[in-house]
Parts: sequence; structure tokens; C-alpha cells
Amino acid sequence: MSSFQQIHPVNPEERIIKQTVEVLLQGGVIVYPTDSTYALGCHIGDKSALDRIRRIRQLGDKHNFTLVCSDLSSLASYALVHNSAYRILKACTPGPYTFILKATPEVPRRLMHPKRKTIGLRVPDNKVAQAILSELGEPIMSTSLILPGEDEPLFDAYDMQEKVGKLVDLIVDGGVCGIEPTTMVDLVDGVPEVLRTGKGDPEPFL
Repeated sequence: MSSFQQIHPVNPEERIIKQTVEVLLQGGVIVYPTDSTYALGCHIGDKSALDRIRRIRQLGDKHNFTLVCSDLSSLASYALVHNSAYRILKACTPGPYTFILKATPEVPRRLMHPKRKTIGLRVPDNKVAQAILSELGEPIMSTSLILPGEDEPLFDAYDMQEKVGKLVDLIVDGGVCGIEPTTMVDLVDGVPEVLRTGKGDPEPFL
């Protein structure tokens, strides 16, 4: 059974943040809140933790994972960003958007799209997620907490404990999150293309 920690959504307790980062650094899988939905997360360099997430969600090799970053400077270490794309990123981060960009060599190949060599990146507007990222000092490999056969992500922490409690190492309960995913925008060529409309307003890209 996983550890279960309730955390203040606006003033996250440092003790719980440190515990969460410790779990990530030791190869664990966590459930944590973002500004859109709850997410599954692991350390960017841990293949076995990534494989566990694939099994939990029954994902194939072609699934696009997302690197959740603390800010634009962190994001720029993992993606090639055109000047026009940078202006869009600056205007829309932090926020409930996932941006598809060409990956840099800093990104493990197993996280990239196999043909396009792209990666999804985002900067969440959520105090708990930001506190974890700040303490960790690098991105979290992430995907929404949607179980196989379900159309919507889990959003209640006690429901999560019942359904994935034996499959993850830590559930961080930061209160009820939404069920609407991020708006996904392709910025590979510097010209925005909306791939999925979600919580983030797509109007700036249309």
C-alpha cells in the first residue's frame, strides 16, 4: 500500500515536499496534483518507474509523455524553442497547456516520440506541483491519472487510494483537482497548432 499524504494546496508543508522528492529520487512513482488533473509522475531518468507507469495506464510505446517543468528556463533545457514559440510560451506559462516541441539531447530517447523526436512540456500553475519541482531541481516525467477503460481522470484522493494505492509509492492529496486535461499545442515549427482543446483557452492559437 502506498503512503498517503494530505498537503495544504496553497502553502505546501516542506516536510511532505521533501518526502515526495525522496520518493522520486529513489525510483518511486507518485500521484500529485496539477492545475488541470491529478498526474502520475516519476524521475526523468528512471526507466523502471516509467515502465510501472506504462503498466498502470496500459500505455504503448508510442504514447507521448510530458516533462513537467518549473519554469521557462528549465523547459528550454529540454526543448528547441523558436523565437516565435518562446513568445507564446512566455504568455501562456504557467498554465494548463502542454506544448509539443523538438526534444534536445537532454531528453532520454524513451520519452520522445519515436519518429518526430518531440516531447510534451508544460509548466503548471499549481503550488504543490511547483514546490515539488523546486525541491527536485529538474522536471518530473508525467502523464494524467486516467485508468484503462476510463474516459476521465481520477480526481478524488480516496478513490485514488482505493484504485491505485497498491500500484504507486506515494499519493499527495492536494485537494480536488479538475477532470479537464491540458490544452495541447504543437509548436515544433514555431506556428501553433491546437492538437487538443482542454482547460487552457485555445483562442490565442487559433
